[in-house]
Amino acid sequence: MTKLLRTLFVSLAVLAPAAQAQQTEPAQPQVATPEPSAVFPTTPMAKPGGGKWRLGYFESGDYSEYPRTLRVIVAGLQQLGWLTVPAIPDGLNGRDMWTFLAKNAKSDTLQFVDDAWWQPGNFDAARRPAVRQAITQRLSERRDVDLIIAMGTLAGQDMAMLGAPVPTVVASTSDAVGARIVKSVEDSGLDNLHARVQPERYQRQVRLFREIVPFKTLGLVYENSPEGRTYAAVPAVEQVAKEIGFEVRSCDAASNGIPVEEATKNAVDCYRKLSSQVDAMYVTVHRGITPATVGQVADVLRIAQVPSFAMLGSEQVRDGLLMSLAQADYSYVGLFHAETIARIFNGAKPRQLSQIWIDPAKIALNLDTARSIGFDPPVDILLAADEVYENKRTGQ
Repeated sequence: MTKLLRTLFVSLAVLAPAAQAQQTEPAQPQVATPEPSAVFPTTPMAKPGGGKWRLGYFESGDYSEYPRTLRVIVAGLQQLGWLTVPAIPDGLNGRDMWTFLAKNAKSDTLQFVDDAWWQPGNFDAARRPAVRQAITQRLSERRDVDLIIAMGTLAGQDMAMLGAPVPTVVASTSDAVGARIVKSVEDSGLDNLHARVQPERYQRQVRLFREIVPFKTLGLVYENSPEGRTYAAVPAVEQVAKEIGFEVRSCDAASNGIPVEEATKNAVDCYRKLSSQVDAMYVTVHRGITPATVGQVADVLRIAQVPSFAMLGSEQVRDGLLMSLAQADYSYVGLFHAETIARIFNGAKPRQLSQIWIDPAKIALNLDTARSIGFDPPVDILLAADEVYENKRTGQ
């Protein structure tokens, strides 16, 4: 195995995910008492003064990753003993899933508040001020929301802009530091704010990809806006390009404020355009690239015989992209956020809790894609791969 691969795997194995920290067995709710130390449990805790902890939800827009992340957060809370919920139907958007949880989750301690739900439409920047005002009014006048799950970069930015008037857990954001949601990896900057931060995650991905596929030009597709550059980890890619010495070629694919079908077309057209200009492609987060459409991108790159690396993880490799290094499954992410919420309700201020989360060491490889593009994986990569797919998943 090459020196870089050995270094990556050793470091990832040592830096075990925070989500795999010691877990507590589900227990009956206890009465809240002052915590004498900086260690906060995750066991169910009744709200002081009676009643239930009331959760609100602020979503950046309609994007497939958001309900998926909410689903695993709920699963994490259930694992920790805070609630029980029947099987959540597939295919629900964020609004429908929140309503389902409000109606069906059973808990002695938690309540998903159906009307404490906000979204500025299709990532519509023009509607964000009105949504911020609505949240401010609700929190200041009714004071009936104890914690807000802010899903996505825009929601996280808006809650930070408001000063996080209630405890806020930011989920499903590519780079909370780069997006200026939190102050730094170690410090959110606001007592009531917490976000999952993965230091050097995207730099690791690009360095690994370059070690396996020695490309001279790397393609990036993203909307050329501050948010789009954050989703695509553009600063991280440019940093590695400067360090190692390769060229980055990009294509602007508009995504915000338009129907998702149009965003998909823009992205796929960009991948098709760039595929004749680059040696490899880093497939990043984009609103138009969903589980239902990533296969279109995979087909474009397979036909062009361009190696690809999936930022989001192994599911996109199963759908036809060449390889990835990402979390084994979303349950780790959900448990991390669930434990954060649990510790907040056990007396922690969000700012007190570590934001750092390191995903488990993992390589995923699609052999069918490798064969179709004429790529012969090194033996050490085959030996190190945790997931190897022989075919492209159908139904894309």
